[in-house]
Amino acid sequence: MEKETVAPPIDFTNTELAFQAMSNAKLSRTYWMFRMIDNPFLTKVGPKMLTWAFQIGLPVKGVVKNTIFELFVGGESLTDTARTSAYLKKFGVHTIMDYSVEGEKNEKGYEATKEEILRTIDHGHTHEEVAFSALKMTGLASFPIMEKLHLGASLSPREQEAWDREILSLKIIADAASAKETPIFVDAEETWIQDPIDRLVEDLMKRYIQTAPIVWQTIQLYRWDRLAYLLKLIQDSKEKGYILAVKLVRGAYLEKESRRAEEKGYKDPMQPSKEATDRDYDAALALCIENIDHVAVCAGTHNDASSLHLTELMRQKGLEPQDTRIWFAQLLGMSDNISFNLAHAGYNVAKYLPYGPVKAVMPYLMRRAEENTSIAGQSSREVRLLAEEVKRRKV
Repeated sequence: MEKETVAPPIDFTNTELAFQAMSNAKLSRTYWMFRMIDNPFLTKVGPKMLTWAFQIGLPVKGVVKNTIFELFVGGESLTDTARTSAYLKKFGVHTIMDYSVEGEKNEKGYEATKEEILRTIDHGHTHEEVAFSALKMTGLASFPIMEKLHLGASLSPREQEAWDREILSLKIIADAASAKETPIFVDAEETWIQDPIDRLVEDLMKRYIQTAPIVWQTIQLYRWDRLAYLLKLIQDSKEKGYILAVKLVRGAYLEKESRRAEEKGYKDPMQPSKEATDRDYDAALALCIENIDHVAVCAGTHNDASSLHLTELMRQKGLEPQDTRIWFAQLLGMSDNISFNLAHAGYNVAKYLPYGPVKAVMPYLMRRAEENTSIAGQSSREVRLLAEEVKRRKV
């Protein structure tokens, strides 16, 4: 029986700790930005208006850069991110380098993305505040090819040649991550291209069998089949002697997935309810901690209850907050009440730090605005907590 640890209490309503990295001026700006994001009309119309403004050449870059860009993005270049990541580290929060430019969907674009991801890995090697790098396979490889592979269809000779190049790019990135000791998260994507991504990541995890976790798989628990998939991976890691590294998230493509399933006439891959997603997410955390000798886990969540659940699982298992096999992660600009309070208590915490030119990261910014409105109460919670801190500082 494990000896339980005694960890400091965590209060996610502690706004003094949550927003300690913000000056009064930034706190006020952030509060008003979330007020706007919390407005359904502005969130629905605003992104379309900004996209249109960029398309016709209106001078809106400065407005975007000083508002929503400042909130959710770490800078326009890798060099720009250094100031943000160093400042976060003062408060015990690490960073995950995330090149968020959705480049050209051709070999030239894939090559450019590969080279930039390699630069994030080099950057992580020389900056201790950087805990991970991250990538989306669709930034390196053809969506249609992965869709065919997912369906089990044969590739043409030209497609096979392209796919071989794209696999090689991922292997080059993984080798660099291993050499530079900067682990890499491979993000999950749409269900109809996920199987080939899963196979690639599984193979790469086994490739570094004798080292610390290098390539991390992402599992979306808003899929009803993913808890069983996690169990399969854990069993495989035990049999073959490698460390399974997983980032657990709820998911990011809910409406798109359900809509496509209805249009195509196949079973919806999404959970039947939020309660089912929450149940499987917390069960996945428990499964990882139960098998912690074979698993490294990152809880990528903005959910207070799941974050507390993981700290309790660690306490019961006798695991110290700073156990390097266990991480918490949130997006920059979101859920600071979770990130900074956990870091203050000594847990391993990292923020996704996206970067790229303002115009090029607009798709990312649009998704962040949509995510804050689609996650029940997310933006409202941010507004409430920010308002409390503004009031506290005025007293």
